[in-house]
Amino acid sequence: MTGMSDVRLMLQADECAAGQPSRLSCAPVDLGSWRLMLHRWQSRKLLRELSDQQLLDIGLSREQAWEEGCKPFWRG
Repeated sequence: MTGMSDVRLMLQADECAAGQPSRLSCAPVDLGSWRLMLHRWQSRKLLRELSDQQLLDIGLSREQAWEEGCKPFWRG
């Protein structure tokens, strides 16, 4: 990883360590609670299914993608 992806992941790690919610999200802001959970479930499922080349393109390792993809849908 290089450039912005490094910075973004480092910032997210610092926020998690400090107990702060992440400010990065791709979920639409107008989703209700149930739709937000459905969005998380679907996007995390897709993240687990990405190829190695796709993961390389977004700057994630297979382990990072698997860790995020296996989080319960009710956790942000």
